[in-house]
Amino acid sequence: MTLCPLCNGLRKIYVACPECDSEMKDMGKAMDYDDKYSAYMDIDILKQNDGFPESLKKGQCPHLMKCLKCQHDEVILVKE
Repeated sequence: MTLCPLCNGLRKIYVACPECDSEMKDMGKAMDYDDKYSAYMDIDILKQNDGFPESLKKGQCPHLMKCLKCQHDEVILVKE
């Protein structure tokens, strides 16, 4: 298992919104929004079904980014 620097507060990330160019806010792991128990499950097991087939193999953590200005959201893959 690898370590996500965003999930563990080791660094921050700046992502510009493609719609309005404002800074997007990191909302955490995208898989935490799947259901009410996702945040408590093993990350590697969740990555097997997260919609990103290579995330486990490539050591990537899918994070949900949201623009608070225009409400655009998207998932980015963060290198662990």
